[in-house]
Amino acid sequence: MSRAISIRLSNSPKNILSKMPRPAPAKSLDARLKMHDGNAIPQFGLGVYEMNDKETYDCVKWALEAGYRHVDTAEWYENEAPCGKAIADFLKATGTPREEIFLTSKLKNNAGYEEALTDLKNSLKRSGVEYFDLYLMHSAIGGPVVRKNVWKALCDAQSQGLVKSIGVSNFGKKHIQEFIDQKVPLPTVNQVDLHPFMRHPEIVEICEQNEILLEAWGPLARAMRFDHPVLVKIANEKGKDAAQIMLRWGIQHGFVVIPKSVSQKRIVSNSKIFDFELSSDEMKELDGLDEYLVTDWDVVDCE
Repeated sequence: MSRAISIRLSNSPKNILSKMPRPAPAKSLDARLKMHDGNAIPQFGLGVYEMNDKETYDCVKWALEAGYRHVDTAEWYENEAPCGKAIADFLKATGTPREEIFLTSKLKNNAGYEEALTDLKNSLKRSGVEYFDLYLMHSAIGGPVVRKNVWKALCDAQSQGLVKSIGVSNFGKKHIQEFIDQKVPLPTVNQVDLHPFMRHPEIVEICEQNEILLEAWGPLARAMRFDHPVLVKIANEKGKDAAQIMLRWGIQHGFVVIPKSVSQKRIVSNSKIFDFELSSDEMKELDGLDEYLVTDWDVVDCE
């Protein structure tokens, strides 16, 4: 699967996000956003993409000890097992109820109804949990018929109690419109590449119009723009670093953010974003940085 990095200018209007009403700023690391199915998701979490087993175990452990209550893994990442073990060990050591930890995983391949249910059950077994708090289609690849069958499987899995909530990842505007036209239950979440340099305004607009939460899987743009003058200026004024400014931008737009780090120090510092607020002018400055910067995988236009 291609992981080409590219930059192109978006043809979408750049002011959509700026015009949207800003939610009340989150006050704590465990602040949750309500999804349209009635469940709530922590607005801040840890992503474990491209981590080996030891890194995954250590980073999940450090994150939970630092107060994180949301962990995002996937079948594709091949680290569901160490992720689940780190959570289980933390629960046992601290007496924390399972219900306080929000665990997400994702379906690797869109093959069909039965295949989706089988893959989900295998992911649960690898993770050592009885249910996922959120389970996502990792992409829209496969075409409309396959997507419809896979989504039906996820809806049935939710009815069976295998997952609390269901959603999608890397879905474009036309894929969300497909759900709407089919009059099926809508995803609770669409996890896409979102940061000040990749704002996906058309995707954000259709999701917010239909109460689908946006989740940013690459909120730091893989550190590719940490030295941007606007970021540096705002960071200096706030006494924060570029990563914290980018994460706060996502929080104030009402996005769920799941930064990845394999550094214990960075895992802690990434979470220190609830003691300040970006002004409306600063948010507009950051909104103006959109350049359609693709940092990893861009399949939102797939058929």
